[in-house]
Parts: sequence; structure tokens; C-alpha cells
Amino acid sequence: MTSRERVIRALEFDRPDRVPRDIWMLPIVRLLCGDDTVDRFLRRWPVDMAPAGIPNSELSRMTKGDPFAIGAYVDEWGCLFDNAQAGVIGEVKSPQIDDWSKLENLRVPWNILNIDTDAINRRCRASEQFIVADMTARPFERIQFLRGTENVFVDLADESAEFRDLLRQLHEFFVRQTQAWAKTEVDAVFIADDWGSQRGMLIDPAQWRRWFKPLYAEYAKIAHQAGKKILMHSDGHIFDIYEDLIEIGIDAVNSQLFVMDIEQIGRRFAGRITFWGEIDRQHILCNGTPDEARLAVARVASALRRPEGGVIAQFELGAGAKLDIADAVMNAWAGQVA
Repeated sequence: MTSRERVIRALEFDRPDRVPRDIWMLPIVRLLCGDDTVDRFLRRWPVDMAPAGIPNSELSRMTKGDPFAIGAYVDEWGCLFDNAQAGVIGEVKSPQIDDWSKLENLRVPWNILNIDTDAINRRCRASEQFIVADMTARPFERIQFLRGTENVFVDLADESAEFRDLLRQLHEFFVRQTQAWAKTEVDAVFIADDWGSQRGMLIDPAQWRRWFKPLYAEYAKIAHQAGKKILMHSDGHIFDIYEDLIEIGIDAVNSQLFVMDIEQIGRRFAGRITFWGEIDRQHILCNGTPDEARLAVARVASALRRPEGGVIAQFELGAGAKLDIADAVMNAWAGQVA
């Protein structure tokens, strides 16, 4: 069974031969652990999923700096990120549309939608991995980068014409981006918006359903009409919107399971959506023991995995992560028989 077949079977509850693997790693891990150590770890645990990884010349032209280097980085939307630590992304301290008089200055980066379809398709045909598009539909995060988080929360209460116009422009961009990638041979497109705090949703779920659920539903419709899967990442306590994600057709959700009640998640949603990780990166991956790592995997598998599929063994390695604990996690997943 190829990696692509394995992931698709997990997503479709069609009995993969083993739990698929996916590992996210911030550049700081290589800085702290060294390339040789990281490369040995990745050789031990080859992943079943990968990005298309095709350079975009327009994107390179429109950005300035290195997003993972100390200092300033300007992205394709003109958002300025200040970074104080190498190997991680910085923060937008001075949003460019901090008052609505500046909305007319917004420059949507339409040029980056001119993707190299031939190169992308060659990459997909040459790989046995499940290939995820080099795109991220992120209307909530993008509007925060442009307006500032505090302003956005006020905007959601005010519901001004300017707020509606900005959200409309962002959605139009992400629709067209999703359409562009759906025409390639990638296996999936990607959404990433962090909706949870440590204890609950950042906004009222009813407000989320009014403003953002319809946007994600349109991205999912575009993906499925083109025969693609659609994957979503969202940090924090997002229990209240799992049902909505299932309803609009999200195939797999990457979320911070360990800030929620995993057993309750399992009782409500296991077998209805694939859980694309993760193992606790706040505590276990950075401060845990190998035994705690094995118990964490057993807990996730018991609550969320079905013999037919529904789980992808995924986690993110960041600044505090320890590779010996990550190795214990992967060993534990390898012990989960098909």
C-alpha cells in the first residue's frame, strides 16, 4: 500500500494497513538539535503526507526577508512580522489597516495565484505520498494580520460595512486560491485558522457560524467537486465547532486534542471525521517521559481510532520538543495494529 493510498483509506474509513504518519517541524528544531540528528529521526519515521513544495516566483518577488530569522519579514499581503527568535515565525505588531481610512490601500496578492501547474503535477505523479497543496485558506488569521486582533473582535461586534468589505475581499482571494489548486493533481487543499483559546472558542460559536462557517463550506465544496480532500488545522479548544466541520465536509481536522476532553470528543465524533493528530506539544512533547508519550498515544487511539481508520499519527515539533519523546510517540503508534 502506498502512502497516498494509506492516507486516503484513513480519511475514507477504508482500513489502511497501518496508521498514517505526518510530522510537522519548525526550523528551530534543526537549530537546536542539528541536521544530522533530525535527519536520522526522519529516516526512522518516513511520513506519508507532504506539501507540494513547488517554488512560486511571484511569492518570492512579493515578500521581503526570512519569516524564520530574527528581524523583520514582510509577507505577500504587505504585513510586517517582527521576530525575536530564530526558527519560529514572528508577530504583526503594526497592522497596516489599523483604521478603516487605510482600507483603500489594501493590495490583494492576486499574482501568487499564477501557480506552476505542470511542475505541481509532475511532483504529484513522481511521489507515492499524499500531497497537500502549498496554500492556506485563513480568513480569520489574515484579517487579524491586516487589522490587529483587538480591532477584529470589535469589528465582529460592530459589523461595519468596512469589515464586511474586507472579509469579502479575503474570501474572494481564498476561493480563487482554492480553485487554482483544485485544478492540479494534489490530493488535498488546506485551511488553517486558530479558533480556540485554552478553554473555549475565541468568539461565540453562533457568531462563528454566521461569519466564517459559510466561508469554509465554500472551500470544502470547491475541493470536493474537484475530487480533492480538504484538511483543516485549528489550535485551541474547538469542541463546539467539530459538528459544524463535519457538516460542511472537512475530511480531517488537526486540533489540540489535549486541551479538550478526548474521550468526549471520541463519544461524539469518532468515526465521523478523521483526527489528524495531535499529541500534546504543550507538555508531553517538551516535558514528558517516554511512558507518558506512550500513554498519550494509547489514549488518543482508544478514544478516536476505529479499525476502519479515522486517525493520522501527527504532531508538531517546536522550540521545546525533544526528539526522544517524539520517537517514543512514533513507536507507540507503530504498535497500533491495523
